[in-house]
Amino acid sequence: MRIPVELLSVALLMTAGAALRAQEPPPVQAGGRGGRGNIREFLGLGAPPDAAAAERGGKLYGPNCAFCHGEKATGADGPDLVRSTLVLHDEKGDRIGPVLLKGRPDKGMPAFSALTLEQVRDLAEFLHLKVELAANRGTYHTLNIVTGDAKRGEAYFNGAGGCNACHSPTGDLAHIGARYPADMLQNRFLWPAGFGTGIRKVTVTLPNGEKIAGAPKHLDDFTVSLVDANGNYHSWPREGGVQVAIEDRLAGHRDLLGKYSDADIHNLTAYLVTLR
Repeated sequence: MRIPVELLSVALLMTAGAALRAQEPPPVQAGGRGGRGNIREFLGLGAPPDAAAAERGGKLYGPNCAFCHGEKATGADGPDLVRSTLVLHDEKGDRIGPVLLKGRPDKGMPAFSALTLEQVRDLAEFLHLKVELAANRGTYHTLNIVTGDAKRGEAYFNGAGGCNACHSPTGDLAHIGARYPADMLQNRFLWPAGFGTGIRKVTVTLPNGEKIAGAPKHLDDFTVSLVDANGNYHSWPREGGVQVAIEDRLAGHRDLLGKYSDADIHNLTAYLVTLR
């Protein structure tokens, strides 16, 4: 029986797809610390560093190594240890130890022959922890940023900040503290453009006095384009004598960026998280 070319092509594609899927690595699964086995394997990180040993190693690293390799082990006069292949392939100090104990005089590194085997392992664990923190973003923890005074934040909201001119804690901001974590709340008023341009309307006045308004499509120092109420697209070079008026609902936010003090930011954040 003659098989149509179309069916043969589909069969070949399905077979090839199945073969490729069989070669794909298993998906990386998310999860908390201890549930990140697949991520650790994917990143090639090996066993988790011993936290207690790493803490002891950090106390040794500071006075003995930081002056050359940097406070965070990312390099200074000496090389970056976080990216060091020797550190990456080390197991419990088996490769770091000989370098520490004998030094590398030809490269300006003194010998630390007085270190005990336990201290060498602690230093190794400290460096392994630095590698993990740099490689595995899942181990990062956001610190508590709610350090301000909520009462002062409320006073700023209703006073110097002028926030109440556009926002209401019982209107558009009702329960906002329950909807967003503190760090995102702070980002929303410090980086307003990251949540939308805020530009709702552009009005272009042509040299002959005609005005055309609409939703912006493109706006920079060279070109302005918009779609008017009838759905018609318009575009002009800005050097052609056109005048551009922008309705920007985030203008107040942008204006405040040059006025906030650190205290204003922290107090305002502390107030917003109370709006639950």
